[in-house]
Amino acid sequence: MFINDEDYRVVIGEQALKVISQVSDDNRANAEAEAIEEISSYLRPKYDTEALFSAEGNERNKLIVMYTCDIALYHMAASLPQKMGTEIRKERYDRAIKWLEGVQAGKNVPDLPVSTDEDGNQVGFPMVYGCQKKLRHNW
Repeated sequence: MFINDEDYRVVIGEQALKVISQVSDDNRANAEAEAIEEISSYLRPKYDTEALFSAEGNERNKLIVMYTCDIALYHMAASLPQKMGTEIRKERYDRAIKWLEGVQAGKNVPDLPVSTDEDGNQVGFPMVYGCQKKLRHNW
C-alpha cells in the first residue's frame, strides 16, 4: 500500500490511530483507498497518478503522503460514534482539499510525475492561444 504506519505518525499518535481506525485493518485500507481516489480525482488531468501512488519509500512525494493520511483519517473519523475528535480532522481535510484545488488550478505546482501519451508528449497542459483585437477602419 502507498501509506504505512510510519507515515501516520506525522499527523496522529499511535493510540489515536487505533481508536480512529477502530482497530480494523479493513476500515483503514478502505479509508486509504478512498483517500487515494479522492486525491487522484484532482491530480489525474495533469499528473500520472498511477506512477505517483505506486512509488515506494523515499521516492514518494512527502506532501502527497501527508495529505493522503489526513484525508484517510478524515474518512475514518466520520464513522466514529458522536463525531469524536472531528474538529482537527475536518481542519486538516479542508487544508488538503484547498491545496489540491490549488494544484488543479495551476496555483500550486508540485514535483509529481506528469502524464504523457504514447509519443511521450505531456498530457493535460492547456495551450493558450488568442489573437489581437479586430481592427475596424470605419470612419
